[in-house]
Amino acid sequence: MDSRKAIDTSAVGIMTVLCMIWAFQQIAIKAAGPDIAPILQIAFRSGIAIVLVGLLMLWQRVPVSFADGTWRPGLLVGFLFALEFLLMGEGLRYTTASHMTVFLYTAPFFAAIGLHWRLPEERLAPAQWVGILVAFIGVAVAFFGPDNSDNPRQAADMLWGDFLGLLAGAAWGATTVVIRCSKLSNTPATLTLMYQLVGAFVLLLVAAVALGQASVNPTPVAIGSVLFQGIVVSFITFLTWFWLLRKYLASRLGVFSFMTPMFGVIFGVWLLNEPLDTSFLIGALLVGIGIVTVSGYGWFVQVLKKRA
Repeated sequence: MDSRKAIDTSAVGIMTVLCMIWAFQQIAIKAAGPDIAPILQIAFRSGIAIVLVGLLMLWQRVPVSFADGTWRPGLLVGFLFALEFLLMGEGLRYTTASHMTVFLYTAPFFAAIGLHWRLPEERLAPAQWVGILVAFIGVAVAFFGPDNSDNPRQAADMLWGDFLGLLAGAAWGATTVVIRCSKLSNTPATLTLMYQLVGAFVLLLVAAVALGQASVNPTPVAIGSVLFQGIVVSFITFLTWFWLLRKYLASRLGVFSFMTPMFGVIFGVWLLNEPLDTSFLIGALLVGIGIVTVSGYGWFVQVLKKRA
């Protein structure tokens, strides 16, 4: 019998803080962009997190063996994780942090579609397909709605950055599918996270050098951004999320993921003075409705059955 429990006030509070932090990472990367390239920031933060997760694995005595067959899917998730953040980092050079957060969080829809075809227990209900449709209508509205910029070049750059954000969401969704459909689904969370961090550190460091984005201006903003991402985002929040998944029902927790793009929009406008046009706001709202519909479907069904 599943010992995980329904959401309580503690879980709501923790999830709210986590979503705020996950939304703020795009703000931090964008703010430090003039001093250190986004992909180099993510490479450095992954290196910091590798050390911290490695120490935790030693303390927990997590076994690491290539004989268990996890190295093959591990290499794949490492590549996909690096690809996600390469696309996100490059996208942030062209679009706003608020846009990037919304498009990045289309990942649950790509994951849901992939799992629908791979695992019988992950089949989508008609209402969930409607949620996916609503979300991608929101993406289309955000993409092709009227832009407030009078500069065609700037508008084209933002569209390109938004597209890279959407591809980053697809890469994140593919990572979820690989983990769920491979031996990684039964391995310790720290080992799965280590595969992803190593992939991001190595590949993004190579990419930064190859793309000529390896220069660093060690300002307080740049150093603070890397430390915040490495210690808080890539280590503390991920481990907190895994702890929540062990204690609470995943379907309940997933409903709250809509708060991340919402906070991303708020922080982008508030802290970076990013423009906010009506079409993007409507699109972001539709994406949020889609997330709640797809992730919270099982919860809603149970609530309706109890009331009936």
